[in-house]
Amino acid sequence: MSSVLFDAPGPRARRRIRILNVVGALVVLGVLAWVVVGLARQEQFTADKWLPFVRPGEENIWTDYLLLGLWNTLRAAAVSIITSLVFGLAFGLGRLSNLAPVRWICGIVVEFFRSVPVLIMMIFFWLLFATSVPFVPSGESPFLAVVCGLTLYNGSVIAELVRSGVHNLPKGQREAALAIGLTHGRSRRIIELPQALISMMPSLVSQLVVILKDTALGAIITYSELLRSAQISATFFQNFIPALLVVAVVYIIVNFLLTTLAGRLARRLDRRTAGGARTAGTIPGAAPDLHSASVPDAGPGR
Repeated sequence: MSSVLFDAPGPRARRRIRILNVVGALVVLGVLAWVVVGLARQEQFTADKWLPFVRPGEENIWTDYLLLGLWNTLRAAAVSIITSLVFGLAFGLGRLSNLAPVRWICGIVVEFFRSVPVLIMMIFFWLLFATSVPFVPSGESPFLAVVCGLTLYNGSVIAELVRSGVHNLPKGQREAALAIGLTHGRSRRIIELPQALISMMPSLVSQLVVILKDTALGAIITYSELLRSAQISATFFQNFIPALLVVAVVYIIVNFLLTTLAGRLARRLDRRTAGGARTAGTIPGAAPDLHSASVPDAGPGR
């Protein structure tokens, strides 16, 4: 028995693979145990380190740090998601244009911003807004830099998702649209693009989660998002590990809610576009189905 890429392992190979898996798991567990013991020696798991989360004092770790950072994270993520979707749809359709110059320009823009790391773009726009754009307030330059960096990178990825989603549709969709008199542009906007958006929804949801998590890069350019706020609070309360664990749980909850919301939206759109199949006998005004109609039994001898 063989696979396309490699032969199926035999009994000895499977035994070696199991041994290596067990050894690797033991090594990972040993490293984790070593890290936990080291943190325990530094008293990072004592009850005093967790008290600021359940018993606020003069400095409230939630209202003064974490909730403010969460709001900044959600604000940057929401704006970046909207602008990335607009950028992705515009340049994705541009890459599908019948005009060669439009395709070339959109292709160059998308490939360029896909190749540049997000952090470099954030630092570039942060320095640009802080030094060369006088009408941008100094306090808003980190926020705008985070939004611009996330928009250009993730919008380019979404543009590629749009292009690939439209190309993966059956050719009959486009041919049927052209047969009823639609132009290529109207066929893409009215028929092909809605179906492509539904088919690429899982990849799109993953990219939205990436946008939310990449807002943490704003901490490097002094944007007070959730991670930076946790670092500042941990410096004040001296509870770095509990603060990072709490932030990790908050990120997991927010990403889970975003994924759930996007999944429900995708299912609703799928139901609206697909629709339920109905038989001819159930459609008002349609002729009854003679093949499925019951014929009374004539009885014996008739």
